[in-house]
Amino acid sequence: MTRKLKIILKKHSGRDTTGRVTIRHTGGRSKRYYRMIDFKRNKFEIVGNVVGIEYDPNRSADIALIHYADGEKRYILSPLGLSVGDKIVTGENVDARVGNALPLGKIPVGQVIHNIELTHGRGGQIARGAGNMATVMASEGGYVHVKMPSGEVRKIRSGNFATIGQIGKVDWKDRVLGTAGASRHLGHRPKVRGTAMNPSSHPHGGGEGRSGIGLKYPKTYAGQPAVGKTRNKKKHSNKFIVKRRKQ
Repeated sequence: MTRKLKIILKKHSGRDTTGRVTIRHTGGRSKRYYRMIDFKRNKFEIVGNVVGIEYDPNRSADIALIHYADGEKRYILSPLGLSVGDKIVTGENVDARVGNALPLGKIPVGQVIHNIELTHGRGGQIARGAGNMATVMASEGGYVHVKMPSGEVRKIRSGNFATIGQIGKVDWKDRVLGTAGASRHLGHRPKVRGTAMNPSSHPHGGGEGRSGIGLKYPKTYAGQPAVGKTRNKKKHSNKFIVKRRKQ
């Protein structure tokens, strides 16, 4: 079984389905392909061979091209220490080696993991960026305590899958773009301070010289509050938090 691993990534430039700009300061990036990444890791008990480590323009991490024994090819996130020629496998009782995917309940305490499922079968949603990792802290009552990259400790069902190892390209944040053009090629357009605008363009605008915002609290260009907590206090998943990232 084979499938197309690269498709043309269309440009939407921060617009929603109606064509309105919902995310400002984006657009004008270079043309690129989107690589189909296997976040689900659902090739159970089939050994895969790493044939290449590639750059992906759509994410901070590198990706690894895997050739499976049944002939299928897939991309996965490339963990630190995975190299060409290594073997990986997904399963219930596989070894906890770098690149292997197995249920959280089968992973030893203290092990570093990434690409963690929050809902079984949905695919990894946690720790997918370059240099990111989570740590298995404890196991109790059908749940595993996982320390997130943010420092938060959360309970996740022991049957959910995760991949062993830390995401590679750890020094990604140390990169220097060097020129304004390099940022524009990535799709980042210039950002202008609200205080530098006219009153008709932004609530912070207007005033003589370098004046303050002149308001009780900062606002967005649409007049909505720009400070404060945005997390829903009654969110269903909050009950799975064992330790918050901020005390």
